[in-house]
Amino acid sequence: HLIKEALDRIEKKIDGKYNNFLSIKQVCELTSLSTSTIRRAIKRGQLKCFKKLGKILFLESDVIDWIKN
Repeated sequence: HLIKEALDRIEKKIDGKYNNFLSIKQVCELTSLSTSTIRRAIKRGQLKCFKKLGKILFLESDVIDWIKN
């Protein structure tokens, strides 16, 4: 019981500090927007992305914030 309580406390501390990375395809599915629209948003500086190993990745929290705005 004590271990579960300790794990719950740890989980609450780290909750929100780590984000999932999404591919451009996943962003399209999440937003129901086309790849072209996503790429335009990147080019305009509206949507932040990371380019790693030839792939474009997005923080899920950045995508959600972009959708809200």
